[in-house]
Amino acid sequence: MGGAFLLLAGCEEPEVILPGVREDIRSTAEAEQVNQSRALKLAAQQSNAEWAQSFGTPAFRTAHPALRSSPQLIWSVPIGSGDSKRQRITADPVVAGGLVYTLDSAERVSAVTPGGGLVWQTDLIQPGEAEGQATGGGMGYADGVLYVSSGYGNLTALDAKTGGVRWRQKLNATGSGAPTIRDGLIYLVAGDDTAWAVNTKDGRIAWQIQATPSVGNVLGAPAPALSSDLAIFAFGSGDLVGAFRKGGVRRWGASVTGERKGRAASRIGDVTGSPVIVGSTLYAGNHSGRTVAFRVDNGERLWTATEGALGPVWPAGDSIFLVSDRNQIIRMNAADGSVIWAQDLPGFVKDKPKKRGATYAHYGPVLAGGRVIVASNDGFLRLYNPEDGALLQRIEVPGGATTGPVVAGSTLYVVGTKGQLHAFR
Repeated sequence: MGGAFLLLAGCEEPEVILPGVREDIRSTAEAEQVNQSRALKLAAQQSNAEWAQSFGTPAFRTAHPALRSSPQLIWSVPIGSGDSKRQRITADPVVAGGLVYTLDSAERVSAVTPGGGLVWQTDLIQPGEAEGQATGGGMGYADGVLYVSSGYGNLTALDAKTGGVRWRQKLNATGSGAPTIRDGLIYLVAGDDTAWAVNTKDGRIAWQIQATPSVGNVLGAPAPALSSDLAIFAFGSGDLVGAFRKGGVRRWGASVTGERKGRAASRIGDVTGSPVIVGSTLYAGNHSGRTVAFRVDNGERLWTATEGALGPVWPAGDSIFLVSDRNQIIRMNAADGSVIWAQDLPGFVKDKPKKRGATYAHYGPVLAGGRVIVASNDGFLRLYNPEDGALLQRIEVPGGATTGPVVAGSTLYVVGTKGQLHAFR
């Protein structure tokens, strides 16, 4: 028996060792990021008077708002209720018509002067509704009217000078997303699965588009982006729809698909990186590790990056900047989505193995005054060098930020978690 075994063993052919370099089969999954310093041609700084709507639409975006390289807090003013366990402030400030507008967590709209004086406040909660039953909302300004969507399911037109209600339209769903207004129509996403076009004059419905329902949504629906002929909506399911602005006929459909393995948040496929149009390209990102570039005219996918975007990307020169789902501020090549540099932002509030539920929230980015700016609820604005990602300055925000920063009149405005509007200049 033993002799037979030795005979068989001796008949085995020698192992063939193939030539070449041995690579770890797991090393290609996530290559280590090597930051680069790369020149960036920025547009000249412009002292814009307004920040009236979401900057995803080119007509409402100032490429490089003017701001001091080291802005300082000049005033703070209470604007209502701050963040709580059940209620959140989701609307970025709006600056237009010589005033700054805010929406608190309890559906109260405030108008403030550039000097910090309170002009008027309007409560959007109607008879029969109670504070605390809903939260969230968004704002947009056009032609002397402030349009406000609310978590109570209403779209309200307010006189921007007085705060008086001009009309209301029921949305039959939550209205936590920011509206976009152009050529007599208001575009918004309600309940994260219905696109609306509403007439600015009287609030009557012009048309609607239904998308795939989704339960894994993030509070605050993305603001639609508008091209010369299309309105582009993003939904909680991760779907994007490009429809003709006037009639609502669908031109194309696409989706931001994919997820980051090994993270519970990857189950949330909502488009948190609102659509941003730059020339013939549309950028959008989700909460679970994907940012995608599409062609605006037909929705063709150009590239996909394995980094999610928690807010709209900011375009500058040949790059885009974003706050990622892994709490990083990232500069990407706009042509192919490759990462030029990435810098960590504060992550877990309690960085212990059994206490990692809560993470810090980061808002933005915005490029102004030659700096990439991120606002965070850990209590700071952070200013980065756009070329190499170096952290240049931290500026304290009392109570921490709960909205993205906006810049107008060489002043940066951000709303704090305690229900205050802060101005930095």
